[in-house]
Amino acid sequence: MASQPRRAADVVAAGAVVFRPGREVLLVHRQKYDDWSFPKGKLDPREHPTTAAVREVAEETGLHVRLGPPLATMRYPNNGRMKTVHYWQGRAVGDDDVSAYEPNDEIDRVAWVDRDEAAGLLTYTRDQALLEDAVRLRKPTTALVVLRHAHARSRKAWRGDDRLRPLLTGGRDEAFRLVPVLAAYDVGRVVSSGSTRCLETVAPYVETVGLDVERRKELAEECSDPERTTRVVREVAAECDSTRRGTLLCSHRPVLPTVFAALGVPDPKLEPGEMLVVHLRKGRVVATEKHLVG
Repeated sequence: MASQPRRAADVVAAGAVVFRPGREVLLVHRQKYDDWSFPKGKLDPREHPTTAAVREVAEETGLHVRLGPPLATMRYPNNGRMKTVHYWQGRAVGDDDVSAYEPNDEIDRVAWVDRDEAAGLLTYTRDQALLEDAVRLRKPTTALVVLRHAHARSRKAWRGDDRLRPLLTGGRDEAFRLVPVLAAYDVGRVVSSGSTRCLETVAPYVETVGLDVERRKELAEECSDPERTTRVVREVAAECDSTRRGTLLCSHRPVLPTVFAALGVPDPKLEPGEMLVVHLRKGRVVATEKHLVG
């Protein structure tokens, strides 16, 4: 039997549908294709889609954004290959003025457009459908990121106090790769178990952005009490929601079922170094998404 030609690998890209207060959404015009669309672009090698989405918006529009709930993933043929584009709802962090944008060979116009006008301006029907999805989720949310600590030394191989059990070399690498993903959600508060493996997991992020870690024994595996853990998690979630400050909560596998029950979401059975991003608005879980940064 004749062999089949090998299909080229998919192109993977990421972007965001960015809103600002009022009715406006951010669009870009590509000179080469003479089309209006949302800012997006291909992932760099080993880059996480969330990181790529924030980076591409910055490169194409000059704006720094934080990510909100995930939107539909688009998949379509592109130059003989399939292209997959991951999208999030986005909000500008800081100045959202694009009037001083300088055109380049790729993007020659960046504009805030009324969302009703944008529906008619967008070139592709898939983007029009994406806008409908994004409008439904346009109201601002805040991210509560629940993280299981990265890969640590095994209990069998560790003879000391289990609270001091450190990360493996691979776990430390995972911790560093978490940094841009957490930044994509604009995490501004870190609450963690005081065990070494949790503190080492969050250390690269807090050192990068200049935060202090709030150690809570109620999140530690050794000291956890379900009622007290539930109370702490609900307090942290309420503060995250009311202050609109993205928050990271790092704990252990045996404690996480209590954490998720307190939040009213199903237990996603996180792997080491994996996170569940819970998008909150006015005391309600709007959306969740799970990411493994490896």
